[in-house]
Amino acid sequence: MTYSVVEAPVAGGLLRGGRWRPEGGDAPTVLLVHGVTAHHGSWFAVADAATDLDLVAPDLRGRGGSRSLPGPAGMREHADDLVALLDHLGLDRVVVAGHSMGAFVSVVLADRHPDRVASLVLVDGGLPLDLPAGMSTDEVIAAVLGPAVARLSMVFPTREAYVDFWRAHPAFSGGIGPELAAYFDADLVEVPGGFASGVSIDRVREDTATQLDPDVLPPALERLRVPATLLRAERGLFDQPEALYSPEVAAGWSERVPLLDVVDVPDCNHYTIAFDPRPAEIVARTIRARTTEAP
Repeated sequence: MTYSVVEAPVAGGLLRGGRWRPEGGDAPTVLLVHGVTAHHGSWFAVADAATDLDLVAPDLRGRGGSRSLPGPAGMREHADDLVALLDHLGLDRVVVAGHSMGAFVSVVLADRHPDRVASLVLVDGGLPLDLPAGMSTDEVIAAVLGPAVARLSMVFPTREAYVDFWRAHPAFSGGIGPELAAYFDADLVEVPGGFASGVSIDRVREDTATQLDPDVLPPALERLRVPATLLRAERGLFDQPEALYSPEVAAGWSERVPLLDVVDVPDCNHYTIAFDPRPAEIVARTIRARTTEAP
């Protein structure tokens, strides 16, 4: 695989990201969409397992190489940015895979631009969250993401201290290898007093508000016109037994949305489904199968 930086003009500046391509030859192109406080490097394990595919992975507004892009952000804005990227790269209709919030963006992309999406792979995301009524955006962010969002207001004295912060996260009790450590390190920017995450908390708030908007995601799911697979992690964001989506919730949406099927991925949590080699191989295999169905 060869890796290169990609960028495309969008409203307010340049959307940046990365692209993994097989050596010597054409391959099906897949658009990979990362999660709410992540960046495109989060797909490293899937890229390792999908060396026969052309993988285009942007940094969404407020993250990674696109951290300086202004708001507003939200599912619709991200979807339109992704179409601008496809246009700039000369790509017509692609399989789209999204992890966590990236799955929400992918659903809205398929709804707003159905001619650009061949099929979807939703990696532990993309369905409305089952939350208590009346929670504010900030309460939802804190309850669902916990340390992942708390870090956005923290300054770390060294790069290693930031990786150590993640080592203490219950989702990574199995350890953090070199590739995952490098992914975390790539999130950092220098600030007075040390290092901080480059993720914009303002963009995270805007994105979460639109994820919770009943007029955005549920109607887009119910109008789904392309085949989609939900890969449901067995455990939750803190490695707790309660998954982000219960089997009952996932099955209920599969009944409501005829083109949606659900596959349970065992022995992983919301993060490790994309970061650990064994579940990432399942993600890659599912994506690969979708590319063979694309016209």
